[in-house]
Amino acid sequence: MSTFFYMLLAFVVGILVGWFIWGRLRGELDSLRGDLDRTRSERDKARSDLDACGRARADLEARLRDAPAATSGTGAGKVSAPASAPLVSTSSAPASAAAKPAAKAAPAKKPAAAKTAAAPKPAAKTAAPKPAAKKAAAPAAKKATAPGAATGKADNLRRLIGIGPVNEKLLKGQGVTTYAQIAAWTEADVKRIEEVLNFDGRIAREKWIEQAKLLASGNEAEFAKQFPTAGTASNT
Repeated sequence: MSTFFYMLLAFVVGILVGWFIWGRLRGELDSLRGDLDRTRSERDKARSDLDACGRARADLEARLRDAPAATSGTGAGKVSAPASAPLVSTSSAPASAAAKPAAKAAPAKKPAAAKTAAAPKPAAKTAAPKPAAKKAAAPAAKKATAPGAATGKADNLRRLIGIGPVNEKLLKGQGVTTYAQIAAWTEADVKRIEEVLNFDGRIAREKWIEQAKLLASGNEAEFAKQFPTAGTASNT
């Protein structure tokens, strides 16, 4: 009778242990699936941005090719038009003309010289694509001044419960590399990070800020006491 009782007890314990292990593994699988979906969405977004940049570049190159042709055509017309004026005036003047008619014919050359000097002005239109350079420089300046950029030595963010390889990579993409930065998050920062990581209240549930405060202050004993599963296989 006692043998049957022990066998039944071992069977029940085995079922409970198997159910517990299966639940943990299923949670890990769901987390990995979510990270994979976020990675795919980021990839699709990067591809669409790359296509948009390619179209903008092709449009800009087409404008640059058209601009020199238009300016050269207008400039040549303006320069060649006045060239016939001096020939007409000199050919119509008689050989025995007095000094006064010669003096009157001389000022006629000034408008021709003025027009030829002013003709190259349309070439300045080729500098039109400068706003594109300003637009291209603007995102670079914003990225360089992104909020929360790390200035010190990076910490091992994967020690925090809930941060795996994918989440650590996304956080570094936002400039978050230290415990002190996470410990100083405000509600607005938490909302912004959750939009990037595609979370919904997970930061508060897993107490990222509380964990980061303990690690940033160097209180390893209290961290190990409050979060005993940190650093284990079920960390994420």
